[in-house]
Amino acid sequence: MQILKANNLTKKYGLHFAVNEVSMTINEGDIYGFIGENGAGKTTFIRMIAGLIQKDGGEFTLFEGEKHRIGAVVETPSLYLYMNAMDNLMAQGKMVGMTDVEKHKELLRLVKLEYLIDSKKKAKDFSLGMRQRLGIAMALLSNPKFLLLDEPMNGLDPEGVVLMRNLILSLRDKGITFLISSHMLEELSKIATRYGFIHQGRLIKEITLEELELDTKASIKLKVSEKDLEKTLELLKKEKVTLKVEKDIINIYDRQIPEIVILLYNNKIDIKDINRDALGIENYYLSLIGGFHG
Repeated sequence: MQILKANNLTKKYGLHFAVNEVSMTINEGDIYGFIGENGAGKTTFIRMIAGLIQKDGGEFTLFEGEKHRIGAVVETPSLYLYMNAMDNLMAQGKMVGMTDVEKHKELLRLVKLEYLIDSKKKAKDFSLGMRQRLGIAMALLSNPKFLLLDEPMNGLDPEGVVLMRNLILSLRDKGITFLISSHMLEELSKIATRYGFIHQGRLIKEITLEELELDTKASIKLKVSEKDLEKTLELLKKEKVTLKVEKDIINIYDRQIPEIVILLYNNKIDIKDINRDALGIENYYLSLIGGFHG
């Protein structure tokens, strides 16, 4: 099932396009990593999908028109700072018709906040990670099939990041699909299954996990003379080498440099240049947008 299908979704503020004709597809079971710099349009897009602001153009469909609930934690979780965790859940539960105290306790256990079940500690005294996880528990009260998380790992310490990562994976195992915005690209790359890269309001690329891994993992960059290019490709394919060709550069992903040099030397192919390069997801994004942007 397609959980989200957006076509040319647009939001303008004055003459500025915060989101500019973004088309996106999220399928059931995806953890969709929505990547972009601050101000790229991530939060605005999520707010439109969550129904918090009106779109100015385009269309989007949830669950192929079927009726299911979504949950969202946008920017910072909306907590009552002078209430404890259970009272926050009760207040939110009354809005969505879920006032079962046992369900509230179950959700706190799920987000690894079970120590707050009988605690009088107020939300104003929670760490950022605790607030983020309580916000997710509150979003889960309506039993959503689709969860929108806006920068859920932003500002967390390493332990908090691991807890959040594991929570997202556990919820996916329970059948929840995710749209997660983040600029913590390396961390997001540990859980996302598909990616959309947004820059200055435009979605500039959608890519699967497999395609991203192929493009960003360490590779050998090989250049041979033009006359030897076809012969080289045939030889490498015969040896079942994983490769990708970009203009006159052959990217090789599962071999070592000495092995390639010996193979080409034995087949009388001259090497013009050969080196190893590890792009990484952050540099990959920067290469998409054309360099560093403040």
